[in-house]
Amino acid sequence: QVQLVESGGGLAQAGGSLRLSCAASGGTFSGYAMGWFRQAPGKEREFVTYINWNSINKDYSDSVKGRFTISRDNTKNTVYLQMNILKPEDTAVYYCAFARSLLTLVRGSADYWGQGTQVTVSS
Repeated sequence: QVQLVESGGGLAQAGGSLRLSCAASGGTFSGYAMGWFRQAPGKEREFVTYINWNSINKDYSDSVKGRFTISRDNTKNTVYLQMNILKPEDTAVYYCAFARSLLTLVRGSADYWGQGTQVTVSS
């Protein structure tokens, strides 16, 4: 019933930009915390960023801080990830995550997950 659909992934050159979107259907999620995780080849899934329901509370991993920006549109049940100054190390499958509690995302879990979208950055 609840579905999170991701889009916007693809191939970019180092220094380029991509914008990911994740739109939820099957409910209303304006009170949910939202975030992004990624998994690179041969590595565990890692936290990238999160945002609380009113966009007051945000955080980023040190590896993306200053380059990535998370935002949300509660009227569209959608979370975005603007990725600038991309590096080859950003190559990974990116997963959006929705949770009723922000702490759930901080702990690396979620109530709902997106299907994942591939981001590949060439040098």
